Order: sequence, then C-alpha cells, then structure tokens
Amino acid sequence: QAQLVESGGGSVQAGDSLRLSCSASDGRTFMWYTTGWFRQAPGKEREFLAAISRSGHSTYNDDSVKGRFTVSKDKFQSRVYLQMSNLKSEDTAVYYCACAQPGNPSRLTTSYDSWGPGTQVTVSS
Repeated sequence: QAQLVESGGGSVQAGDSLRLSCSASDGRTFMWYTTGWFRQAPGKEREFLAAISRSGHSTYNDDSVKGRFTVSKDKFQSRVYLQMSNLKSEDTAVYYCACAQPGNPSRLTTSYDSWGPGTQVTVSS
C-alpha cells in the first residue's frame, strides 16, 4: 500500500488558520480509499477529526471541530487537505492522515490501514 505523508504543520497563534496536506507515494491512493484525519495530543488518545469519501462527494466531521475544520481533496485526487481555522491552544497535537477501505467513514483508528508519520501543530494563546 502507498505511503502517506502529512505536511503543513507548524507553530501559529490562537485564531490563525492552517491547511494540512496529505499526499500518497503512488499519487492516486485517495481515489480508492476513504481518507481520515486524526490528531493526538500528549497524554491523550488519538481522536477522529474528519473524513472524506473515496469519491470526494461526502465529508464527515467530528462535532468538536465542526465549523472550524474542513476536509477536501484536490480535483486530481492526489492530495487530501484539512483546512483549520480559528485555531485554539487545545488544537495543539500531532495530526495524522490515514486511509481505510471505501465505505462509511469510521471514527475508529482500527478501521484505517495506512497512516502517515504525522505533522506537529502548535497553537500558542
């Protein structure tokens, strides 16, 4: 399976925006799989944030980030994005993208087969 890699993380101030990007080594993985975004803060479990269907026509957001985080794909299905706005200090975490077999997106980490190494997002208040 293709390797995933996240990019776009960094250190920002509260209220700022960031766009994370997820790419795959084969350049086309996202047209075959559901793609999810997760994050893990120090001392906490990895949590689901959002997912986008294989077609890109359906997206799903956790209530905790609804209205602030948006998942999307580019038209070539080569990248999946997580647009984050109005960032808060509690959004500080390592952010991961992951792919799962197509179907109803799952919130469970065990449903996802392939993971990127993560990208750090640090939000200062």
